[in-house]
Amino acid sequence: MIQILVVDDQSLIRQGLKALLELDPELTVVGEAENGQLALKLAQELHPDVILMDIRMPLMDGVAATREISQKFPEIKVLVLTTFDDDEYVQAAITHGAMGYLLKDTPSEELAIAIHAVHKGYTQLGPGIVKKLLAKSPLSIPKPTPPPVLQELTPRELEILQLIAAGANNREIAQKLFISEGTVKNHVTNILNRLNLRDRTQAAIFANTCLFK
Repeated sequence: MIQILVVDDQSLIRQGLKALLELDPELTVVGEAENGQLALKLAQELHPDVILMDIRMPLMDGVAATREISQKFPEIKVLVLTTFDDDEYVQAAITHGAMGYLLKDTPSEELAIAIHAVHKGYTQLGPGIVKKLLAKSPLSIPKPTPPPVLQELTPRELEILQLIAAGANNREIAQKLFISEGTVKNHVTNILNRLNLRDRTQAAIFANTCLFK
């Protein structure tokens, strides 16, 4: 079970995130905070696995809170979640220890997958953010880290995973790779088992989130 602390100055957003995240049986929200100061206090008391951190808040903003939490509790992963697609905030949050940065309009299933990935130590950056940051400071921004489990996939399975991410069905994959649909189904089953994913929808989200941006 991944324990999550939700930090946002708007109670409706906190409640909404909690309701959405707890649809995943492996996620649980153990606390809520409306500013960075309270987030720091609850991080010490609750020791959550992952903190969803808003950026612009009263008393202490998300960047300052991320810096303090990363220094005092390096085992806690911080995932910045905000409506502000602001280059300076993005760079500051990641520089001070955030493991990722997503916008609040990220679909709930993608957010859940990102939380699982961050909990395992993988960097998560929202679509378009990597390109902007690399253009601004190409040497200082970490690139998303491909999960080591991908090394267990064969070249053919990686190829099929890319096609799943592109939206191809089994018949289309079979035609493109000149193999049978039965062979495709076997490969898809192996991919799901090795990546610990429920279905091909999760596989597509996983691939687009972690690999092929």
